[in-house]
Amino acid sequence: MEKFFKLKENGTNVSTEILAGFTTFMTMAYILAVNPTMLAETGMDQGGVFAASAIASAIACFAMAFMANYPFALAPGMGLNAFFTYSVVFGMGYSWKFALTAVLIEGIIFLVLSLFNVREAIFDSIPFNLKKAVSVGIGLFITLIGLTSAGLVVGDGGTILGLGDLTQPAPLLALIGLLITGFLLAKKVTGALFYGIVITTIIGIPMGVSYMPNGDFLGIFSAPPSLSEVAFKFEFNNILSFDMLIVVFSFLFVDIFDTIGTLIGVSSKSNMLDKDGKLPKVKEALLADAIGTTIGACLGTSTITTFVESASGVAAGGRTGLTSFTTGVLFLLSLVLSPLFGMIPGAATAPALILVGLFMMSPIKEIDLDDFTEAIPAFLTIVMMPFAYSIAEGIVFGMISYVILKVLTGKTKDVSAIMYVLAILFVLKELFI
Repeated sequence: MEKFFKLKENGTNVSTEILAGFTTFMTMAYILAVNPTMLAETGMDQGGVFAASAIASAIACFAMAFMANYPFALAPGMGLNAFFTYSVVFGMGYSWKFALTAVLIEGIIFLVLSLFNVREAIFDSIPFNLKKAVSVGIGLFITLIGLTSAGLVVGDGGTILGLGDLTQPAPLLALIGLLITGFLLAKKVTGALFYGIVITTIIGIPMGVSYMPNGDFLGIFSAPPSLSEVAFKFEFNNILSFDMLIVVFSFLFVDIFDTIGTLIGVSSKSNMLDKDGKLPKVKEALLADAIGTTIGACLGTSTITTFVESASGVAAGGRTGLTSFTTGVLFLLSLVLSPLFGMIPGAATAPALILVGLFMMSPIKEIDLDDFTEAIPAFLTIVMMPFAYSIAEGIVFGMISYVILKVLTGKTKDVSAIMYVLAILFVLKELFI
């Protein structure tokens, strides 16, 4: 294990990596509840989607672990599953089989783009300051996810965002968890985020926020659902239609830039980027993502993508593929232990996500704030991620403004050819899709 994952070389050990894997899983386990529920609205079998989500996530995590040796976990992406359900099926009137076919085509295109280094070239073309901004923006995005999942921040009707009711059990539990986790971090306890989640979950039981599995000890076990109703259910009769082209492009766009943004942000924070701002095994990491999407479509779930919550595992000390391998094992265990994982409420994972946001703020010190052709795009990247609730849109605003400002100020040498192409594509995407 030491030899394969190169633990000492990466300044880590087995226990730290496993704890990091647990931490990552706990902060992203909500997807196992949300994704099947959302896709079931299209008529898909909810149990089948649960099994497909768990198995595809595990396979993608294993691919990340063994191909790239990075601590990034993968699962069906939030936003992509909403597009699958509400835009393709409800909005355009197509069946879930049509949407699943689009995901399969996207996954295959991803594999081709990754094999021919297209996505690697996109990753490398993003300027240094924007890469640092992506890390900070993702930190704010994760914080917003944590705050809203616990009810600490809500949309109150009168304003876009407002303070939640702190007298309610869930927000109160999140605040208690925030103090507990903060104390553990201040005391430099290894695995502070993980222990914070566990302790907060236990405290939530008498508060009525966490719920023990029904029955006796055996109540934590459940039989894994069947995949038969959702696996390999494709609809190829419309694959040459204009609508299919639009759907596939939309899946491609969001997944490419969500994944690239997550890889940039998390690897930047964990000092995995080399001196030129490149991620040494980015091709392998992107291939793992593409493999996950393709297999996920075959099993019966929406697009698999690298999860921003991976930052929680990195913050807990995860530095190698052993972290993502551990997360993958937990996804498989969830097939028979779903009641146990289901007792962890959003209020218990919220403190970890909020504090990860703090950890990811540090790269802002490395952004050149004196050159406004660098500072403004970086600022737009940072603020648009949480405010547009999209990593991809944050990158869009940052890169378009970067190219325009550089051209207008005569600094065209700072802009690569790929950046020009991407900026044009982004403008067309925002105008017409």
